[in-house]
Amino acid sequence: MEVFRIVKARYAGALHASGQPNRWNKKGDRVVYAGSSRALATLEQIVHAGSAMLQEQFRVMVVSLPDADDYYRRITTRDLPTNWRTMDAYATLQRLGSDWARERETLILQVPSAVIPLECNWVINTEHPDFEAQVQIARVEDYFWDKRLLTFGERKSRAEGGTKPAG
Repeated sequence: MEVFRIVKARYAGALHASGQPNRWNKKGDRVVYAGSSRALATLEQIVHAGSAMLQEQFRVMVVSLPDADDYYRRITTRDLPTNWRTMDAYATLQRLGSDWARERETLILQVPSAVIPLECNWVINTEHPDFEAQVQIARVEDYFWDKRLLTFGERKSRAEGGTKPAG
């Protein structure tokens, strides 16, 4: 299976896990996130980084994951509290993901996207013993940001009577 990770160009050579906390992991957990499609990966980047992305060059890492089910743990929206998409649920989700990462029972955690809950993201544990053998960068593709995606909020604000941004 192929999944997609959009990264700054300078990081596209390897699957780098920063150890920074996110929705499904606590600080220090060496995991990387990928989307089930380029489109989902794009939306995830936009909600996390915003318009600052226009200043950087990006690449799409196409990541090959194993097909065998025993490498995966799947979490569905039915498994989660009703407020799972909110910041109030972060501690619960981080605990769940962090426990999974530290147990190393499976290589990959499939989770619903908070942006589009019927689609999924993949959390890959770089410290799992099967990581190097089972997770590969299939290829790296050029990527560009369609500026319309990143300026939508500005256009909407102006249309609603807001002021034009400086610059």
